[in-house]
Amino acid sequence: MKEKPVPFSLHVPEEDIDDLRARLARTRFPDQAPGEPWQAGTDVAYLADLVDYWREGFDWRAQEAALNAFPQYKVALHGIDVHYLHVPGNGPAPMPLMLLHGWPGSVFEFIELIPRLTDPARFGGDPRDAFTLVVPSLPGYGLSFRPNQPRFDIPAMTECLFDLMHDVLGYERFGAQGGDWGSAIASRLGYVHPDAMIGVHLNYLSAASRNPAAYADPTAEEKRYLDQLAHWTFDGSAYSSIQGTRPQSLAFGLTDSPAGLAAWVVEKFRAWSDCGGYVERAISRDKMLADIALYWFTGSINASFWPYYGRTHGAVTLPPGDTIGVPTGYAEFPCEILRPPRSAAERVFTDLRRWSVMPKGGHFAALEQPDLLASEVRAFFGTLR
Repeated sequence: MKEKPVPFSLHVPEEDIDDLRARLARTRFPDQAPGEPWQAGTDVAYLADLVDYWREGFDWRAQEAALNAFPQYKVALHGIDVHYLHVPGNGPAPMPLMLLHGWPGSVFEFIELIPRLTDPARFGGDPRDAFTLVVPSLPGYGLSFRPNQPRFDIPAMTECLFDLMHDVLGYERFGAQGGDWGSAIASRLGYVHPDAMIGVHLNYLSAASRNPAAYADPTAEEKRYLDQLAHWTFDGSAYSSIQGTRPQSLAFGLTDSPAGLAAWVVEKFRAWSDCGGYVERAISRDKMLADIALYWFTGSINASFWPYYGRTHGAVTLPPGDTIGVPTGYAEFPCEILRPPRSAAERVFTDLRRWSVMPKGGHFAALEQPDLLASEVRAFFGTLR
């Protein structure tokens, strides 16, 4: 029997907020490592200031209200309760579109993007470009988590979220948009369920090969990408190795210490955003803390590591050498973690219809540049209506 979605509204108990503040007040900070601030990880002075703000100035209830302004639901699916927003479009024929976050993201990152896609006329756009949005918390993340539930790698997430769209919500065909792990899920949807996909739009090319052997006689652009990949592997990917091999050990500290959790996540917000070294130029502290606090209150950071563990232990978006044939669009933001050239993308996506080089922004496109991302999504899917 198909499960019926149940309306949901987020409300964290006041005692949990009090407990968080008490823990923040007892934070024991490490000393600052030698060298430039941030060189060896999160800067102590910055985090101390952020922790003070989180304890005394951050308004969690305002963040709850912002999320609760959208219709939300939970439904029993694949052994868990999947949380999602389901926001109807304001236009003559809204296209169904699933927005997919990644790590260390959450549904909070789409707060400003959602109205730009569901009600484009409100932002000077054409109502014929409206979407009806389904915005899930990825299985194992945030509000799609409870302790000791099944773990989900990318193939398992893909099937769970396909069933949400197709079986629960009844969409025979739909689009998908994502960055980070959301890009991997959107890409895999195009691989395993091509007949159901109107198209996929990505702001991160997770499916492009990272194997140098795949680039025989590389072009100048491919050499640049391989150099970038080598530097990232040496200096930027330790988090992925830890989360992919010993996630349980890391989870103890991040589940017990809110300051430790913030330090782990804020370093990625800074390193991966278009901020010029000062993270709040790109993402406000309220937006960062809304995301971090959701991980804290739900206790989901351990489960959120599982796609990394799954990838390390053999779970793939698609087998090497296979391709994805659904219509695909890509927006390359200049401060993205990795920026494969178009030739690398075309080895995987055989119907790559739009490739846009963006003027500004980084890995967290929906948070950093919601107007630019919304325009790109509308332009791409506008050709598929």
